[in-house]
Amino acid sequence: MPYYEHPRPALTADVVLFAGSGANASLLLIRRAAEPFKGMWALPGGFVEEGEHAIEAARRELLEETGIEWEGPLFQIGAFADPGRDPRGWTASVVWGAVLAEEIPAQGGDDAADAAWHRLDRLPRLAFDHEEIVAAARARLDVV
Repeated sequence: MPYYEHPRPALTADVVLFAGSGANASLLLIRRAAEPFKGMWALPGGFVEEGEHAIEAARRELLEETGIEWEGPLFQIGAFADPGRDPRGWTASVVWGAVLAEEIPAQGGDDAADAAWHRLDRLPRLAFDHEEIVAAARARLDVV
């Protein structure tokens, strides 16, 4: 029995990976294979497992969905938990980010139909609140 009764959000971890700089800067995205937002582009990420640290969940989801095993530093961009950000229910996401010197080959896996790098000046419409998250990551990591 829980210590107290209080609504709790599900916890997710998302990753914002930028590569390059200036006019050639790009962002890694996955194409969602399932609802919600099936077929739309989104940041790699997913649910944090019980007992798992959020940063480790971010690294795990990045590997599962893109094939990229990033062991370099990840910087916390922030927490995003606005009501209604996920149609499946109340979900809070801890977002991590990094800037790579160049793109690392990626391919969709797990619940991602595809994974690809997109130029920042030509980003597709993103699922969930990921456009807001990308804007926050650009400001936090000084990606113009």
